Amino acid sequence: MMPESLQEFVGQEELLGEGRPLRRLIEEDRIVSLILYGPPGTGKTALARIIAGKTKARFLSLNAVTAGVKDIRNAVASSGSGRTILFVDEIHRFNRLQQDALLPHVESGEITLIGASTQNPFFALVPALASRSVIFEFSPLSPAEIKVLLKRALSSEKGFGSRDVEVEEKAMDYIAERCSGDARKALNMLELAFVTASPPDSGKVTVTAEVLKTALQQKTLYYDEDEHYDIISAFIKSMRGSDPDAAVYWLARMIASGEDPMFIARRIVVCASEDVGNADPMALNVAVSAMLALEKVGMPEGRIILSQAAIYVATAPKSNASYVAVERAGHAVLNAPLQRVPGHLRDSHYAGAERLGRGSGYKYPHDYDGHYVRQKYLEHEQTFYEPTDEGYEREIKNTMRKRRSEER
Repeated sequence: MMPESLQEFVGQEELLGEGRPLRRLIEEDRIVSLILYGPPGTGKTALARIIAGKTKARFLSLNAVTAGVKDIRNAVASSGSGRTILFVDEIHRFNRLQQDALLPHVESGEITLIGASTQNPFFALVPALASRSVIFEFSPLSPAEIKVLLKRALSSEKGFGSRDVEVEEKAMDYIAERCSGDARKALNMLELAFVTASPPDSGKVTVTAEVLKTALQQKTLYYDEDEHYDIISAFIKSMRGSDPDAAVYWLARMIASGEDPMFIARRIVVCASEDVGNADPMALNVAVSAMLALEKVGMPEGRIILSQAAIYVATAPKSNASYVAVERAGHAVLNAPLQRVPGHLRDSHYAGAERLGRGSGYKYPHDYDGHYVRQKYLEHEQTFYEPTDEGYEREIKNTMRKRRSEER
């Protein structure tokens, strides 16, 4: 079912719609070095084959899983003097040595590179190779686009066009929703359902949602390095943004994808301190307790503990004042003259300290009303921590304001 032309290609309208830059490059045969990057089954290799059929340039193909430096050199040597396009599938599988072997030929214009990758090229490729290529990001296909492909497979002679096959609309929806935007996976699911539903007499085949559920069992999720960083980012930002439903969804997504539960727990702890802080000091206690409980209980029950902690942090009042305070203090330490420790705060617990005047004049706060007494704790006073009006920080703010007004 591989498309043979741009007209047959489904998806990536933002890249290949009428008048879009990538479509124009292909139609006008003005291909430059490209990296086609995105999840599996989104059309990267299919598009490379369409380019191969349309271009007047010599078209060579390698698969990085099996190719080595020798194969790269042989491909370049066979390119001759004319314009040559070299397609490298799974280009992220090339190690640095192999990518470096490719680089000078791309730089000199001997070859025009088209690389297909499921991994972020800014992580997977050497910077010099990534910077000399135009990067186009492919998106997962929408359910509607997947259904277009499924219906085409049912009517095409290349698919099931010669067989008496009926696929119920609910079954079509089931595939479109569970294939994660992966066209290859969707077609494989359809084929598996066909085999499962085929009667012994080779008569009419009816594929229902029940047949699919029996055949496919559990949904598998695509989860690479990009997804790891993107989904944990969405999880943290959902907690920070006080959306418990989104936080639990991204949590469940990570768990189903096999993410390390302790990694998730550590990020909840960080969020509890960075984004909730003293607006609700209990958030850090809940997060740390959840991490320790997860360590003792393990999975799958640990997912309940993670859910409780994530929901608590998401619904707690928010303040990043503690984070801002330490950032300001760190900036002062690195960019301003270092402050000396005032004499009355210096360590006095060693022989000879008294002779040096260490600790002289220190006022012990517990000897005073309210366990507080005004004294200098910095050589030059600076304000780093500014509590907000959120949650418990309002109490802290009022206490600090009251003390400062009394001191005046």
